[in-house]
Amino acid sequence: MADEMARLRSVNPATEEELASFAEHAAEDLDRALAEADAAQRDWARTPLEERSEVLVGMARVLRQRRPEYAGLATMEMGKPIAEAEAEVDKCAWNCEFYAEHAAQFLADAPVRTEAQASYVAYQPLGVVLAIMPWNFPFWQVLRFAAPALMAGNGALLKHSPNVPQCALALEELVATAGAPSGLFRTLLVGDASVGDATERLVTDARLSAVTLTGSERAGAAVGAAAGRALKKCVLELGGSDPFIVLADADLPNVAEQAARARFANAGQSCIAAKRFIVEHTVADEFEQRLVDATAALPVGDPLDPATRVGPLARADLRDSLERQVEESQALGARVLLGGHRLDGRGWFFSPTVLAGVTPDMPVFRQESFGPVAAIIRAEDEEAAVDLANDTAYGLGASIWTQDTERGQRLGRRVQSGSLFVNGSVASDPRLPFGGIKRSGYGRELAAVGIHEFTNIRTFWVQAAGTPPPATLTE
Repeated sequence: MADEMARLRSVNPATEEELASFAEHAAEDLDRALAEADAAQRDWARTPLEERSEVLVGMARVLRQRRPEYAGLATMEMGKPIAEAEAEVDKCAWNCEFYAEHAAQFLADAPVRTEAQASYVAYQPLGVVLAIMPWNFPFWQVLRFAAPALMAGNGALLKHSPNVPQCALALEELVATAGAPSGLFRTLLVGDASVGDATERLVTDARLSAVTLTGSERAGAAVGAAAGRALKKCVLELGGSDPFIVLADADLPNVAEQAARARFANAGQSCIAAKRFIVEHTVADEFEQRLVDATAALPVGDPLDPATRVGPLARADLRDSLERQVEESQALGARVLLGGHRLDGRGWFFSPTVLAGVTPDMPVFRQESFGPVAAIIRAEDEEAAVDLANDTAYGLGASIWTQDTERGQRLGRRVQSGSLFVNGSVASDPRLPFGGIKRSGYGRELAAVGIHEFTNIRTFWVQAAGTPPPATLTE
């Protein structure tokens, strides 16, 4: 663990001013939080679903009541435009209400016909789950996990990103204010230097049952390894380099507008943002110009201004990394059609950028670019487009744009990703499973599948006493 005097700093990325700082939790604080969560979860697991749902409904109510406060907090700590932050809070409330309404159906015993008098599958809570969460959607990423996990009867420890400590503490208060038992959901303040030791300490503790992480490939590998050594359940939602495939028959004026939204929302800081724009060559010139026009029209500036569409990057190191990717891609032949540089003045702003002439050997194709940079790649035909889409280590989301939806679905089945959208931008939805393949992680969040991830999917087989056993089944 880091020195007990270490602090987590909350810094406004638009002004570089420190907002607040908090003492990092020491080892004994982590042990105390885990003990409290373990005790609270044991009682929570025996709480009727109807009472659990009342807490989730209460969370939705508090989210809506404090919408300006929570949205403002997200904007101040990580820089997203205020309109997007407000939409994030609204989505969190919807998610809580969705699980409050549907958890009883998702968790109901599922009968299976066998030779037994009765046999069924039951979904029972695992225990306490450690959630390691990122800064880019500081409320949604957490509640996307927490709403189904809590409804299933689990407790939760949140290790949030160290640059959003105020959001992390607000989430703990939100759950408590909604009526959850004391200690059921606890926030842990842990800095980057301490996270490895803290994760190992918690994951190896018998009182922790599972771990989930949304974050980088490197963090996922470390957490997955720790969970594997401890034989604990693990769900990982990692990075992405989502292809946005534009076929020759697409409605280009509309698609270009959608492309700008898909790339530059949250300043491009989203794992499911469109990152590689793969365009059939016969329409590439027109698409490039339309995307440049749509991108140039996006207001960049103060994220607290409701008119702003693109705010700053969340940290200085993120801007530096993005700038390096753009410069190295230019050196390999990429052409800057728009932007391509950091903006002068205070704040960690990077100009919304459109690159053309991108090829698979360039960083903006091969790596995940986490910021406002759109990379356009030309494809000879639909076959080449699919090959380019799959030429990546990632497999989170993908979209195909075409007038022929049957064609879109047919090609989409060959694109390697956890989700495929035809004529729509990739987005998470409580009603649909969410997650990736390849180096984008494993496991699923949301929908019925998501609530089942952190349950003991348990087989029950019941026969009346004295009844002869059934004949042995063979393969």
